[in-house]
Amino acid sequence: MDLARTLADVGPRLKHIRTERGITLGDLAETTGISKSTLSRLESGQRKPTLELLLPIAQAHQVPLDELVGAPEVGDPRVRLKPRRIRQHDGNYATVLPLTRQPGGLQAFKMILDRNREPKQVTHEGYEWMYVLSGNVRMLLADKDIVLKPGEVVEFDTRLPHWFGSADGHPVEILSVFGKQGEKMHVRARPKQ
Repeated sequence: MDLARTLADVGPRLKHIRTERGITLGDLAETTGISKSTLSRLESGQRKPTLELLLPIAQAHQVPLDELVGAPEVGDPRVRLKPRRIRQHDGNYATVLPLTRQPGGLQAFKMILDRNREPKQVTHEGYEWMYVLSGNVRMLLADKDIVLKPGEVVEFDTRLPHWFGSADGHPVEILSVFGKQGEKMHVRARPKQ
């Protein structure tokens, strides 16, 4: 790897990512706390990129640091998922595998929900999209009580009182995509007709 060439390519890459997203230097300066002039010098190659400058920019754009610097691909493309056992708001437990690694924005999870105790609806900021992989999921959403089977999808505003768990006492597996309020899934695939 040619270090000088890699460093020289960082500036144009930063500018490309910023302009592709329609973000001004002023907006990026406000988000990162880095001055507009420093950002401009970084993009033009007049300022050497450092971790102190690149980390906030990567976070603002919600991209991995290696995408900003054009790091070469590593030999092993596998993502090492680390499942976590968490206690939910209602006292039930779930095994959660995060499927996204970047902070902020839409977050994807595979969840395995154990048997349930009494349902307890919760509310919080956000929007969720959920796909049932296996088992039957009971969903309480405001005043609705529905059962979802494998292959079915539900999306909802998490500010509505909600709870989901096993409909029949057996573990269930779901894919969940969660985003801050206003961020929704955009499905572009068309069903076969």
